[in-house]
Amino acid sequence: MNSPIETLPIAGLMRRLSAMMYDSLLVFAVLFTATLPTLLLNNNPKQSIENKQIVHELYPLAEGWLFQVYLLLVFIGFFCWFWRKNGQTLGMQAWRLQVEDSFGKRISTLQCLQRLLGATLSLLCLGAGYWWIWFDKDGMCWHDRWSKTRVVVLPKKK
Repeated sequence: MNSPIETLPIAGLMRRLSAMMYDSLLVFAVLFTATLPTLLLNNNPKQSIENKQIVHELYPLAEGWLFQVYLLLVFIGFFCWFWRKNGQTLGMQAWRLQVEDSFGKRISTLQCLQRLLGATLSLLCLGAGYWWIWFDKDGMCWHDRWSKTRVVVLPKKK
């Protein structure tokens, strides 16, 4: 059986958080773009009797649980596509980070989903899953352990 490799250094907390900030801007833009067609197609102007102004109401598609699921799938798709494609989101590329499995290979779709769910839980616990890096002997977050993945720092290109 193959043994895990340790060739590249594990990413620290500040570098990860920096990449997350970059990616949060990109995710916001992607979600905004995914919302635009729904808002434009579902705009329902109505005349308000009380103040004689036109009020724009949204059809249930843009405000119900189905729309929430749609945005969740866009969010999941963003990370899974980038992680499966080359192990990096755009924010990770900017900070020379890459997610890989314990053997240095691309992560599976299941690992992407586990990692994303675990990262969400890590954040919801007031970031404790990320702070765990400071206590973990290998410098890994909760979601790194749970998904059997790691985030490594890539060498500078020459």
